[in-house]
Amino acid sequence: MAWRAVFTALEAVCEENITALSGPTDLLYGNASERLVTCMRKIQDHGRALEPVVAGFTAVYHHYDFDADTPGNGYRTLVKVLQSCLLHIIHKGRYIASNCHRAFFRANHNASEMEAYSSALCQLRALLYLAQRLLHDNGHGQLYSLQDGELSRRFVREYTSMHKACFYGRCLGFQFSPNLRPFLQTVVISMVSFGESYGKQQSGLGMAAFSFLTSGKYVIDPELRGAEFERITQNLDMKFWKSFWNLTESELLSGLASIASNLVQLNLTLTIPPEPLRLPLASDPRLFAPVSPPVAHWGPGPVNMRLISYELREGQDSEELLAFSRTEATPISVSLVPFGARKHPPSPWLLIHFHGGGFVAQTSKSHENYLKSWSKDLNVPILSVDYSLAPEAPFPRALEECFYAYCWALKNCHLLGSTAERVCLAGDSAGGNLCITVSMRAIACGVRVPDGIMAAYPATLLTTDASPSRLLTLIDPLLPLGVLSKCLNAYAGVDSQAVQSTEGTSTLSALGRDTALLISDLTHGASNWIQSFLPAEVLGSLSSSHRKSLDNEAHYTSTSPYSSSSNSSSGPRYYPEGFEPLRSERLAVIQTTSCPIVKNPFVSPLLSPDDLLRGLPPVHLVASALDALLDDSVMFAKKLRDMGQPVTLKVVEDLPHGFLSLSGLAKETQVASDICVERIREVFQQQTPPPCTDKQPKLERTNHGPSN
Repeated sequence: MAWRAVFTALEAVCEENITALSGPTDLLYGNASERLVTCMRKIQDHGRALEPVVAGFTAVYHHYDFDADTPGNGYRTLVKVLQSCLLHIIHKGRYIASNCHRAFFRANHNASEMEAYSSALCQLRALLYLAQRLLHDNGHGQLYSLQDGELSRRFVREYTSMHKACFYGRCLGFQFSPNLRPFLQTVVISMVSFGESYGKQQSGLGMAAFSFLTSGKYVIDPELRGAEFERITQNLDMKFWKSFWNLTESELLSGLASIASNLVQLNLTLTIPPEPLRLPLASDPRLFAPVSPPVAHWGPGPVNMRLISYELREGQDSEELLAFSRTEATPISVSLVPFGARKHPPSPWLLIHFHGGGFVAQTSKSHENYLKSWSKDLNVPILSVDYSLAPEAPFPRALEECFYAYCWALKNCHLLGSTAERVCLAGDSAGGNLCITVSMRAIACGVRVPDGIMAAYPATLLTTDASPSRLLTLIDPLLPLGVLSKCLNAYAGVDSQAVQSTEGTSTLSALGRDTALLISDLTHGASNWIQSFLPAEVLGSLSSSHRKSLDNEAHYTSTSPYSSSSNSSSGPRYYPEGFEPLRSERLAVIQTTSCPIVKNPFVSPLLSPDDLLRGLPPVHLVASALDALLDDSVMFAKKLRDMGQPVTLKVVEDLPHGFLSLSGLAKETQVASDICVERIREVFQQQTPPPCTDKQPKLERTNHGPSN
């Protein structure tokens, strides 16, 4: 539906509901009717104020796209999210108008639903006003206010006080594909249950029982769930986030996920000792460049990796490779392949993968399901690097380990079942950042660069600078600004913990209690049908007391440090007279990334000078229109294009950040994963001859000396 038609329909629905609920129905439903009428009038006011704002954005947002064939930027996304919210309101409003006179109409339930969307609409209106400020203050075609630190600080200050709980309760995930909403509810319920018991001294069974008892209340009381999720995302520490997201590494969850994944003949974990390497120079293969092992923070240490191959290939069962294995039992490849079976010859291709997780969580284990599918679809061995994680290992440890792993793979490709005639780097989120910076490091060191990069929703600017897509961190259940800023600060080493070698330790060793805690959360989180078995009056009584406290919190504006009165006396107003977003009584704790490290080109590639990016291989970016990091991809693609570097950008719709890890949950996420596979295939099948060791490369590289 076109945006003008949406506003026309919204106006009609509001009038229809106000008329229907102001008559005899008011006597039947009492306070619920009054709530609905009041709510519809607020929605009507919001709609009338927003229509000219949207008209202004639609007139100019095409100037911020990568190109005419790739519509996508944060301004478009904000309009799209607003339209999704309005369509939900229209759908619910039509239902109310058609059914309010029926005997079994659930007046209190529908009033609560509409109030939640009215609150969400109010906050989206505030985000569009903030985006107007960005549009006014930024240069033409620029999505980031890189030169205006005060504008970004104002954005962060607004975030700290704005009410967010409405987006995590009844309105959770309204902007995403409907197939993903049960998963998002599962994540949110699991997180708030985990947060409630986090830090308590309980056995694994005790925490599972406690979680079983607590998660149910978050299923039947959306307002309570939203308020608790807001509290958790604003003020809990990095240890909590690492513990929660590392639950995907547990044997229970990984075992359940692997049931639906492709079977592969090789899934081998490796530990590579820290030994110096020598690689031929790209500019003159007769000369060699030394490559030192990773040394940052605690000195030389091993690098952990995982080798996945759909087919067993020559070299993959060699004693030389198995000597690096971290697998205690016999590798699965050996046990499944019949004795005397023919091994496949080495593949001419090699895919090197760096996983996501905000630089602070997860390993290749939580990404292996889609990697198994990729290995089958591309018929290629995949080497995924388990780099050390922040805050224990801040920059540049992860980059050093990934670059060392890349160089080791080039030198030892015969052990990996590949001749490495073509090498592609692939990664998502933080891993996408590492794909780019590892290639930059290869250029700087004068060694062979990969033949291409596939980066899915990469983080190319590791600062809290404002952009229209980053305004989505106010409503994103998977990437709130509080979480994003903690990850960025952890990687930059701000308030990092005492670093120490991770040799001999395992990410999985501390997950026993986390696994037990999540057992029942996943079951209860996905059980939306529970509500259908409970009478409406039961649901209303369970949440009525909390709704009162939520209303007090949501409408807390009079004493807010960012309310209209204080705004008018301290610089330019963010909002027009008479409007103020809903405020939270709990201020979020956001530490802006002022550390100079975040502007290092090998931390934030978007800030790199052209000289460090010139010579990159073809870069294929796959972003999501609803991702807070969308503008990172758009601006980085523009930067490379303007330099004359080969780059493509694909923007997929209706999916959240991290969609690769969700590829088995919905058709839309699988389609997006397939797009990533096709981009990798393009790298392998491109016609330009790759660099080789016995001929002078056609691309000149400059030797900058040792890698460290």
